[in-house]
Amino acid sequence: MDKEQLKERVCQLIRDNFEETQKLGHAIFNEPELGFKEVKTSAKVRAAFDELGIDYTTGWGITGVKARLKGANSTRTVALLGELDAIVCRNHEASDPVTGAAHCCGHNVQIANVLAVARALKESGAMDYLGGDVVFFAVPAEEYVEIDYRSGLLAQKKLKYLGGKQQLIAEGAFDDIDMAMQMHVSATHAPDGDFTVGASSNGFVGKLIEYHGRAAHAAGCPDQGVNALNAAMLGVMGVNAIRETFRDSDCVRFHPIINSGGDLVNVIPDYVKMESYCRASNVEALAHYNKAINRALKAGASAVGAQCKITDLPGYLPLRPDPHLRDVLRGNAQAVFGWNATVEGEHSAGSTDMGDVSHLMPVVHPWVGCVRGTLHGADYKVSNEEAAYVKSPEVLAMTLIDLLWDGAAAADEICREFKPVFTKESYMAFLDQLASGS
Repeated sequence: MDKEQLKERVCQLIRDNFEETQKLGHAIFNEPELGFKEVKTSAKVRAAFDELGIDYTTGWGITGVKARLKGANSTRTVALLGELDAIVCRNHEASDPVTGAAHCCGHNVQIANVLAVARALKESGAMDYLGGDVVFFAVPAEEYVEIDYRSGLLAQKKLKYLGGKQQLIAEGAFDDIDMAMQMHVSATHAPDGDFTVGASSNGFVGKLIEYHGRAAHAAGCPDQGVNALNAAMLGVMGVNAIRETFRDSDCVRFHPIINSGGDLVNVIPDYVKMESYCRASNVEALAHYNKAINRALKAGASAVGAQCKITDLPGYLPLRPDPHLRDVLRGNAQAVFGWNATVEGEHSAGSTDMGDVSHLMPVVHPWVGCVRGTLHGADYKVSNEEAAYVKSPEVLAMTLIDLLWDGAAAADEICREFKPVFTKESYMAFLDQLASGS
């Protein structure tokens, strides 16, 4: 059997198993769970692997499930990832009435794609023709939410980092993986769906900012108080004053909110709590601008005699898709979606923890246009289930075959040409440095 015949066999199985893939996607959609709490979703993944007779390990990042199909030999290992967690969107019609969780992020589609490809490769006997292994990895907690809850898990030593893939890297989950792939849904108006090959995106540092002043009667003796709210406003103005130094190419974003801004109108506010991200397009800019923003925030406190405490939490690193891996993906996307419906994509100011993985190994992160409405919004809806549950896994499976055909020659060449930004050890040291503010 040649490579094109194997691709056709695998894709036919994906088409034949559409209803099974769709059923899993809908089942996960109907029971959304937040990060590091994805117990039911993890159980669904394990049950699917059990049915397929694919061995797996569990407990990665608390809820993660990692399975492997071995090839004729194990020259290289490619991971196909899907994310277990949902986002909070209380107004979505399918949201959990207690937690507000809803799968208006498309992670349920990712997991269904992972299982669709696993089923097709297993049932087709494709691994006998491939010169490397495929890891199917259901990973936790991509959405950076519930910081207080996750900080509690850190305090209990159940986590080292707040993001799912960060935690998996620290646990060694990627130590036996050479490259990684993951799709994501996106909005589209194309009747047959479309495919964005993937582009870069920002990284971010999470920031908790506290201003401490001194309470006093706001009218009777304001001279005896220290206004923490004024300090916070001056801090934000300080950041605004240095925005002209933010280079356009670094795509810097700072977008604070005030969680607590005072208790009573006739009392000088003595405590203000703010939250924000510092985002940038590369790690050097991320570290540089985060320090500059911290300096400006603290200057606001100094101006009025208040105190400023900043807690920097390692967020996600910028996404760096590997160009050679994208080339392999692009050809298969064009074969399935068509040339006109396959596009390159532009840099995004948003963030994903797949960016962290991309600093260690070749990564590709395409977007499949199959959704109407707004991602993370109450009007989100998968509108093209064929694009979501058939075309998308076809592209991913064909790409895996290309990478691992002929003794994994393509995967091996991509890995040899890739220049990692970090080792696992230097990566963890960088995150710890961000958290220390040094």
